[in-house]
Amino acid sequence: MRFMTTRTPLLTALGQRIRDARLARGWSQKDLCARAEVSPRFLVMLERGEGNPSLLRLVDIARALEIALAELVRDLEPRVLDKVALVGLRGAGKSTIGAEVARELAWSFVELGREIESQAGMSTGEVFEYHGAARYREWALEALERLLRRPEPAVIEVGGSLVVDPAVLQLLRERTVLVWLRATPEQHLARVRAQGDLRPMAGRADALGELRQILAAREPLYAQAAVQVDTVEQGRLGTVRAVVEAVRKGGGSS
Repeated sequence: MRFMTTRTPLLTALGQRIRDARLARGWSQKDLCARAEVSPRFLVMLERGEGNPSLLRLVDIARALEIALAELVRDLEPRVLDKVALVGLRGAGKSTIGAEVARELAWSFVELGREIESQAGMSTGEVFEYHGAARYREWALEALERLLRRPEPAVIEVGGSLVVDPAVLQLLRERTVLVWLRATPEQHLARVRAQGDLRPMAGRADALGELRQILAAREPLYAQAAVQVDTVEQGRLGTVRAVVEAVRKGGGSS
């Protein structure tokens, strides 16, 4: 009998689950082969994620492991993520890149900050002034949860500071293709200046030094993104292509 050797995420996950169940029982591959009446070669390939088992063979494996077939294959199908979240410091290009990625994918583009302002009935500055950072993050989490419940696919621009909230970051990692748009502190500051936004420099003797500290503190959080794109190296068009390709592949590094 010949077996196909094409790896897929589903077969790899199935093979790992069978191997884990076998080892949990303290069985060797020979033990499981004897109990399920399958050949050693078949089991080896199956556990490697290279087998293409028939339903009857899976029933034999499940029966030998004393696991219901439904449990053996439960949740193995990879989830299709139809939400992309862009993170990075101000000046990373989240709005520009996000809008272009959305156009390329024919998805909607949403700025989470606008959703928070709509929910609060006031500007972001007013939210911080009257309610504080903690309340802003509560509203951000609520707004993000609503966005993720929407059926239509979307590219979401996420404010740079929101990744410091563990609940927000966990939701982004689990429910979106999370993308970190990377740049140097100098490039971040130059882009903000080019946009006419003087907030990062207002009343600060060493704006660049402060920006370096902020980026250093947030890098471990941004680095949890499934996709990381160096926007300085890739440029605007290259960054858009890299994000679109990663989304179409289901996530990955760039």
